[in-house]
Amino acid sequence: MAKVRSLATWLLAALVSSCAALNAELVVSNAKIAPDGYPIDAIVVNGHTPGPVLFAQKHWHGIKQPGSAEMDGTAMVTQCPITSGNSFLYDSRQYHSHFQLQYCEGLRGPLIIYDPQDPYLDMYDIDNASTIITLMDWYHKNVYDVSATDSGPDVPLSHLTVEYGRRYRIRLMNMACKSTLVFTIDSHVFTIIEADGELTTPLEVDSLQILAGQRYSFILHANQPINNYWIQAAPNTDYVSTSIGGFNSAILRYVGAPTVDPVTQNFTSNNPLLEQNLHALIDPEAPGAAELGGADVSINLVSVWDGNMRFLINGYSYTPPPTPILMQVINGNLDASSLKPSGSVYTLPANKTIELSIPGGQAEAPHPFHLHGHAFSVVRSAGSNEYNYANPVRRDTTSNGVSGDNVTIRFRTDNPGPWFFHCHVDFHLEQGMAVVFAEDTSDIASNQGVTSAWKQLCPTYNALSPTERSLPMEQHRQRHIKRQIGH
Repeated sequence: MAKVRSLATWLLAALVSSCAALNAELVVSNAKIAPDGYPIDAIVVNGHTPGPVLFAQKHWHGIKQPGSAEMDGTAMVTQCPITSGNSFLYDSRQYHSHFQLQYCEGLRGPLIIYDPQDPYLDMYDIDNASTIITLMDWYHKNVYDVSATDSGPDVPLSHLTVEYGRRYRIRLMNMACKSTLVFTIDSHVFTIIEADGELTTPLEVDSLQILAGQRYSFILHANQPINNYWIQAAPNTDYVSTSIGGFNSAILRYVGAPTVDPVTQNFTSNNPLLEQNLHALIDPEAPGAAELGGADVSINLVSVWDGNMRFLINGYSYTPPPTPILMQVINGNLDASSLKPSGSVYTLPANKTIELSIPGGQAEAPHPFHLHGHAFSVVRSAGSNEYNYANPVRRDTTSNGVSGDNVTIRFRTDNPGPWFFHCHVDFHLEQGMAVVFAEDTSDIASNQGVTSAWKQLCPTYNALSPTERSLPMEQHRQRHIKRQIGH
């Protein structure tokens, strides 16, 4: 049993809540819970946070929603929010709220899609709910009131039980509201085979950096002496980064090992994950010509912090429009000039190669940029000056790095819809670090078959008072201004 205390408690949930069928009902409610022994009001899904695991065979984070943009679940981009006491049926890896800061307050959970044709099936023996690890920051205050550190009671650490000689497919997800984490398991190496739902060529590492919103699958071979070993997820932000006393830690326990905490080792990573060393397994070549600017449309997205508690991208700070962008398009607004919010919506032509460059260097870097509706090829990764058009990693969330980085990604516009592109640090998204790509608007307007239930979401939401719709975020903004957290 170890002491766990701080502004954020890092939960390595090797054992997740009960599995749910893909057609399960997800009931969202408020509850007082204490996953680390410290009671706090939270938003829960079926009584748990993270919510139940959804399993399927081959917003819905990482699901591209082809032909069904209205099921993406992004508030004021593809739909109005679901109001209290009402429901919506989604026909669709990780699922979570995209309204204000509900994600940070607990409305998140894993969605696992199994592939019976997985080319790596013969490389692992175990792949089930016990091998899902979710990493989260968990605040000891309401997320709108986060300030100083708090102490918590002694609680048992999560543990992952393995049997010597067996091979485990670990599905690792960073569901944190803010922090980038460095994940390690003492004395063990692991082989990455997937990034954000996209298969990679096998890559062996002994540590990996994982940003908010990112997911990896790796194969862990339980081939070390039977014992207990520390699993650690150290944040590289202003939170406590030590593992002493159980901070940021869980336990890898071999069958037959005593039920005690591991002996602390002086573990040093000699082979960390570098994103540029990951390569797509299937159709690895990036779209477009193998040269800088070799795309049909090239957009440079320059983000700055304006000193007034807002992030701006190319001069505009994203604010949710009063009418969802998808509804605007369906109603005949097909050009960026007529779509709200002004300056934050880019229209993209159909069946073209798009190149985005996202320079780094903003406050609270690195920023994990996530694209809805697509996976993209990362032709230049953070920390690298090289461009790789032959076999870059393909994924949907990548770091834009630090000052001097010019991360560059490419994708094809083969999925009509308004797709959010945003920093996956929820505080930064709420402060405007986002744009929307309205892809093939004429196709959206003519072919989007939205349901009557979808159409009813906005009248129900708009019936709420302005205070009910905007108060939580304004409270956060004022408190953030007063304390100047992290800036």
